[in-house]
Amino acid sequence: MTFARRPILQALALAALAATAATSTFAQGAGNYPNRPIKLIVPFAAGGSTDVVARVLAEGLRNTLGQPVVVDNRAGAGGLLGTEAVAQSPADGYTVGMATVSTMTINPLLYTRAAGLPAKLMPVAGLVSMPAVYMVHPNLGVKDFAGFLAKAKAEPGKISGAVPGLGTLGHLMLASFNDTLKTDILIVPYRGSGPALNDALAGMVQLMPDQLPSAMPQIKSGKLIPIVQAASARAPELPNVPTFKELGYNGLNELGISWFGIVLPKGTPEPIAKRLQDAALKAVQLPDVQQRLKALGAAPIQVDQARFAAQIAQETQRNKQLLDQAGVKPE
Repeated sequence: MTFARRPILQALALAALAATAATSTFAQGAGNYPNRPIKLIVPFAAGGSTDVVARVLAEGLRNTLGQPVVVDNRAGAGGLLGTEAVAQSPADGYTVGMATVSTMTINPLLYTRAAGLPAKLMPVAGLVSMPAVYMVHPNLGVKDFAGFLAKAKAEPGKISGAVPGLGTLGHLMLASFNDTLKTDILIVPYRGSGPALNDALAGMVQLMPDQLPSAMPQIKSGKLIPIVQAASARAPELPNVPTFKELGYNGLNELGISWFGIVLPKGTPEPIAKRLQDAALKAVQLPDVQQRLKALGAAPIQVDQARFAAQIAQETQRNKQLLDQAGVKPE
């Protein structure tokens, strides 16, 4: 009997040793994270708002993590290709993805291919917010929000607004503007922000909402006139332009503020995700990072993992309602 029990006891002892070794290895790996360079996938082309913000964050993370953070642009399909690349990467903390309002709360509703993506990603932190500004062409003959609203109500269907595509954040902003303010602005979708801006500058369309950094050159040159901002406070560059919040339209204000954060592949060990979250939240507090973000017209925010996940869920639900109201169907 003693001899019969011995192999069983030996097997149990070996299993216990293996489990202890695995636990020790995992803990040690998490404790040493990171011990090599990290790749930060940006799902948009170089030079755009997401890319510029990502490069500022990468430098900040290099300081707080002690390892190089290399930006890898994977543009295509409105951010879908890069986001898929993050979801398909090893869940070891060495591939991080830039997350935006569009990639996390609109694309999964807009593209059937992207419907399952959020479940394959782990939100880590919300780090940057960026205001938007609504601009009109000088030929419209208005110089402020009150003048624009009066003209839009007096001439329903005669003012057109440029957006970078069906179902984009710009589209939802103008659709919500019409619904909230009872206007009838004709929404004209383009294939990207570039063509939309070109027609806005030419006066082919009279209104265009855009993120503040890309809008400022047109405003400074006098080619387009700012009438209202979607921002937590008036941007220093536009001290005379009111926010939707000031005017009493909180929903339009919140909808127009873009944000940027970071995500990991689902299944990344929590200690690694926590280490990355803490380092990212510290990175946006660094004076150099804050100064560079301010120069972009952006602002640092500190949204931890739990609140970031809740924000994504809440805004996805809101955007689904807006897409349904606008009659935009998944494709």
